[in-house]
Amino acid sequence: MAEIMFSIRTVSVAFIMLLFVAITSVRADGMVPETTVVILNEEDGETTINIKNTDATPALLYSSIENLPEDPEFLALVTPPITRVEASDKQLVRVIGQFSEPLKTQRLKRIIFEGVPPRKPADTASVGVTIRQNLPLIIHPRGLAKNPTPWTLLEWSLVGDVLQVRNESPYVVRLSQEVVLTPQNHVADIGRTYVLPGEVLQRKLDKQPQSATGVTFYPATVYGFTVDSYDARLNVQGP
Repeated sequence: MAEIMFSIRTVSVAFIMLLFVAITSVRADGMVPETTVVILNEEDGETTINIKNTDATPALLYSSIENLPEDPEFLALVTPPITRVEASDKQLVRVIGQFSEPLKTQRLKRIIFEGVPPRKPADTASVGVTIRQNLPLIIHPRGLAKNPTPWTLLEWSLVGDVLQVRNESPYVVRLSQEVVLTPQNHVADIGRTYVLPGEVLQRKLDKQPQSATGVTFYPATVYGFTVDSYDARLNVQGP
């Protein structure tokens, strides 16, 4: 899911308020990816994505791959890492796999695209705004069948006041961070928007829901679209 970060030089909230009153224009330079999720198939070795400079001036495009804290292994690189993109033009970015051994499960990384506008003269009454796109990069193993609904393979359980979700499948599952325990409609936060293959997430609830039998959540497809809510069975165990 795309993440946008605005960065403006500030010294205080008061200064920001005065600045926005005083400036005559605010410019936002944006690099827009053609998709919200990048898929790299191991058997292909690489994939590509087009990034469009939607602004009226040229900008530098910085591309990079960021590892998750749970999976720091280096598996891919992007090229070019830095390039100039003219106004309204597109830049093709290659994502190249770097595999020391065959993959056994899907892997999740983040791919970041950031447009840096040209430096403005010191007397220009404008604020440069950098927009940072942070997309999921899913690396799919050779020979693993495609599964359009991997969230159906999650196993949910409640032990006392601890909610647990287990992913025994080889697929990355992306979903809403908040889930609802039914039928009481008790909202719980699982702490993340993804569950990696072989991973077990546990979250202590503020109170133990009484007679909970299911869990409702909103999954996301591999292409980044949120689908209808999904109802899963909840295995309830004693404390």
